[in-house]
Amino acid sequence: MLVLGIETTCDETAAAVIERAPDGSGRILSNVVRSQVEEHARFGGVVPEIAARAHVDLLDGIIDRAMTDAGIGFAQLDGVAAAAGPGLIGGVIVGLTTAKAIAMVHDTPLIAVNHLEAHALTPRLTDGVEFPYCLFLASGGHTQIVAVTGVGQYVRLGTTVDDAIGEAFDKVAKMLGLPYPGGPEVERAAANGDATRFAFPRPMQNRPDANFSLSGLKTAVRTEASRLTEITPQDISDLCASFQAAVLDSTADRLNVGLKLFREQFGAPRALVAAGGVAANQAIRGALFDVARQAGTRLIMPPPALCTDNGAMIAWAGAERLALGITDTLEAQPRARWLLDANATAPDGYGKTRAGY
Repeated sequence: MLVLGIETTCDETAAAVIERAPDGSGRILSNVVRSQVEEHARFGGVVPEIAARAHVDLLDGIIDRAMTDAGIGFAQLDGVAAAAGPGLIGGVIVGLTTAKAIAMVHDTPLIAVNHLEAHALTPRLTDGVEFPYCLFLASGGHTQIVAVTGVGQYVRLGTTVDDAIGEAFDKVAKMLGLPYPGGPEVERAAANGDATRFAFPRPMQNRPDANFSLSGLKTAVRTEASRLTEITPQDISDLCASFQAAVLDSTADRLNVGLKLFREQFGAPRALVAAGGVAANQAIRGALFDVARQAGTRLIMPPPALCTDNGAMIAWAGAERLALGITDTLEAQPRARWLLDANATAPDGYGKTRAGY
């Protein structure tokens, strides 16, 4: 089957076409992404109105290019999928409305995709991982540990109670005067820093739940920075390295608890899967390898280009649902908030600040 996917939840305007074979394997035929980093850089973060207008201006051309790159016409599509949330509501409306128009004109099934589900299912496209697996979803707006037991079947084992990891990276970058987007800048600065210089706290460590909290760590960085009379480039590198080391230690501890909870409820996971833009951070990737090895499971991470927002993950999630006969009507609504686990009660939301993750 052939599915067009549209992604407009934040500041990437993206479209892709994937092919799903009868055996469940997938192939990306095209994947076009246009980042809006330049449009938002002078504001130090994503401006929702600017993002929505850019999606309106860019989306039609990006869809045309995705279809051309794939070498197919709209009549050949078996489905059109769009991220219907969670995200910046203006952008979500643009993408979902466009998908509805395509579905209506070409009499093609519509699939309204949860953006988080798209991240969760991407490893099945890239690595063919089987259910159940443990997902570490970390991005600019979300930090969660989720048991993925099937398409549409998710149990959240842990989440952030305040800042998401990507959001914390972004805010630390901003307070230290690093360029936007901040996540990769903190990572680059940390590579030249002394991670032992500043003794930052390891939030939530040794707690029996698998939740995250990074607000206090972010405050600790601000406190240490304010004590320096004049911050040098080396000070910034040391602050970033010490901050990143604290994030790594906290993440490893939280994942160890999350994997324990997974085994208690679902047995041994087929894999530990990392998804979302934060998985592009090389230091975090290294820490995840250690966690997976100690847990006796394998680590699966999609390529960095499929960790950040893209149309291929939306198209794949749509194909997975379509293969099960799950479609949506033209009455499908855009959502600013949309829980991956409908039964979850712990805090969760969409606070994406565009950390570059």
